[in-house]
Amino acid sequence: MSIRIQNLTKIYGSQKAVNDVSFDVNRGEIVGFLGPNGAGKSTTMKITTCYLSATSGKVEVNGFDVAQHSMDVRRSIGYLPEHNPLYTDMYIKEFLRFVGALYGLKGETLTRRVGEMIDICGLAVEQRKKIGQLSKGYRQRVGLAQALIHNPALTPIRLWRSVILSKPLVRKKRYCFPPTLCRKWKPSATGSLLSIVVR
Repeated sequence: MSIRIQNLTKIYGSQKAVNDVSFDVNRGEIVGFLGPNGAGKSTTMKITTCYLSATSGKVEVNGFDVAQHSMDVRRSIGYLPEHNPLYTDMYIKEFLRFVGALYGLKGETLTRRVGEMIDICGLAVEQRKKIGQLSKGYRQRVGLAQALIHNPALTPIRLWRSVILSKPLVRKKRYCFPPTLCRKWKPSATGSLLSIVVR
């Protein structure tokens, strides 16, 4: 079991943002987490990725309880939120090296992973630019690369242990990540989608 959510509830004052949600995501599955605006999709994912605490219920990621073992959870997932937090004054390679170093990658391993992410996420033609000079689509690719960079033991085809992509479909328009990724995974829904990809 990669993700297990049991009776999850989140309350803000008098508003119930998430109401008794339960589901499992197993290894090898790609699932879409769909719902109208305000249904609690983003709140559920923020709890799953340790950005928010739950009011009640239990969430486990890769066997770790998010409330008790948040650092183990954070090490085992990559997260690309809807609003991609990037340092726009940094160059792509510089940023990826910075993020990789935060995850403990060093030397040749770090250099290799940065190269792999640039290749797999389709950043080669833009790799010498500052992030602030990139289009929104390329910024999403940089965000995807930083979400995946800290898992060096896996091959490029099986690149992720757990990756959570928040709302890759925006403005009711199909958004497809770089072809090297889209060959294995093609989002087909429209509207608000939260995709959970687990190896």
